[in-house]
Amino acid sequence: MAKVMAAVMPGAGAAVELREFAEPELAPGAALMRVLSSEVCGTDVHLRDGRLAGVPYPIIPGHVSVGVLEKIRGRLVDVHGREFSEGDAVTFLDVHRTCHACWYCLVAKASTRCPQRKVYGITYGVADGLTGGWAEKLHLMAGTHVIRMDGVDPMLFMAGGCGLPTALHAVDASDIQLGETVLVLGAGPVGLAAVALAHLRGAAKVLCIGAPAHRLAIARKMGAADVLDIAEHAEAARRDWVMGHTQGRGADVCIEATGAPVAVAQALRWARDAGRVTVVGQYTDHGPMEINPHTELNRKHLTVRGVWGSDYSHFFRSVQALRDPRAASAFGQITTKAYTLAQANEALADVEAGRSVKALIGGRH
Repeated sequence: MAKVMAAVMPGAGAAVELREFAEPELAPGAALMRVLSSEVCGTDVHLRDGRLAGVPYPIIPGHVSVGVLEKIRGRLVDVHGREFSEGDAVTFLDVHRTCHACWYCLVAKASTRCPQRKVYGITYGVADGLTGGWAEKLHLMAGTHVIRMDGVDPMLFMAGGCGLPTALHAVDASDIQLGETVLVLGAGPVGLAAVALAHLRGAAKVLCIGAPAHRLAIARKMGAADVLDIAEHAEAARRDWVMGHTQGRGADVCIEATGAPVAVAQALRWARDAGRVTVVGQYTDHGPMEINPHTELNRKHLTVRGVWGSDYSHFFRSVQALRDPRAASAFGQITTKAYTLAQANEALADVEAGRSVKALIGGRH
């Protein structure tokens, strides 16, 4: 039986190592995807450091990936009912086994909170097989929602990576109106994607506060009217900058995409009265932050939304959006760096240090 090389995260705090796996036996409706590229993101750094609960180490990381269908068992169809063929370039929703039968799925309409959901590269482990993208091939188990890349460069989609559908979810939740001013806190992949999508959604002005400087330069190219480097400006100066751009009222919409709890408090303070705040960056527990609920929330009459992950619609619409030349141009500004499977630890270090805007793994050597 053919062997497949994969990069394995043995446990919290341990270095990634290469291991060989046998190709899986495919059930009807399953497929084997030859991986072209898989993302290395902040979530993978948290996985390495043991900051996420319920991770079944050892795991093969890589939750957002693109590839080519190498083998299909039986019929595999897309959302339109069209059959996939071997050789098709695809991506897939990394969330699997959402039940569509529980209270969260059917009543709350919040499938990202389904207790049955599993995630490739995060809550599937080595015991489940080739279920992460840091591998030469990936097992698309039956029931996985596969999306064809017709008309979209797979590497352009990977420049957005998981930040693209996540930011799309955040922008949807923010209900951005034509002509509004949007402040994005954070210039990582989610923040950069939020800048571009807020601009495309019709915001008259998109502002971005973050670091380092090279990411802020990309934010400008992706649609930010102005940017501010947190390394050079204290909190009081940042507030003055926001107020100066908004006639002293604050932004209509603030999107927090930093992962720093203090940024949530800043978003509440820098949104206008009766404005909207969307929190999308708090994926891991970095501790509490103090706010005054009277002055910073209730009296301001704010609408605050938390956004967790993304569902099929966000992945599907992300691919469709990249067919628009404006979106393709914006996400084409994101710089990527390719790493081999053997360089996974280097990729994690670069992501942690902010040296790579978008780190991608693909290839053994």
